[in-house]
Amino acid sequence: MNFTDTAWKIFNQSIEDYHVLDSVETSVKNPFESDTLERILYAKNWIDTVQWHLEDIIRDENIDPVEALQLKRTIDSSNQKRTDLVEFIDSWFLDKYKNITPKFDAKINTETPAWAVDRLSILALKVYHMSLEANRESASEEHRLNCQAKLNVLLTQKEDLCTSIIQLLTDIENGDVKMKVYKQMKMYNDESLNPILYQKEQK
Repeated sequence: MNFTDTAWKIFNQSIEDYHVLDSVETSVKNPFESDTLERILYAKNWIDTVQWHLEDIIRDENIDPVEALQLKRTIDSSNQKRTDLVEFIDSWFLDKYKNITPKFDAKINTETPAWAVDRLSILALKVYHMSLEANRESASEEHRLNCQAKLNVLLTQKEDLCTSIIQLLTDIENGDVKMKVYKQMKMYNDESLNPILYQKEQK
């Protein structure tokens, strides 16, 4: 089983595990051993899955404004954890390929392996939920057919993205692509960088 097959399987395991209780309050019970890439991938998708449902909840037009504000802050925190995990996955790849010397004409890819994996994790959620809609008995036949058409596109996108990730990893292994990582440096959560926060502290 190649890397993307493994990642896809783990992402879907995480999604299925979440939907046993289908609650954003559910605590993660990661089944994989510590210090393994599998454990990191499961944790990554669990965050994505919880955030997917938080985004659904906050779009309720009748939501209490106080609850909505709290949810927004929870989503912001989740986004930061998501970014931290993506960067941790890139660190794993950097360590794996640390002894590979890129060729003199090696290219630099527009995204790192981990950010491509991030898109694969989100895509697994899209496929799961679109499949539910394509088979929802309470929906109209037109709705189900439209969702099935969208699901077919998502599944094609999944195959293309998996192929692209494998090609990228192969190119890195062969020295044809230089793996270069930049931290996201998100500013809105940093009290020293967000002017709304640091101006408040100065008052």
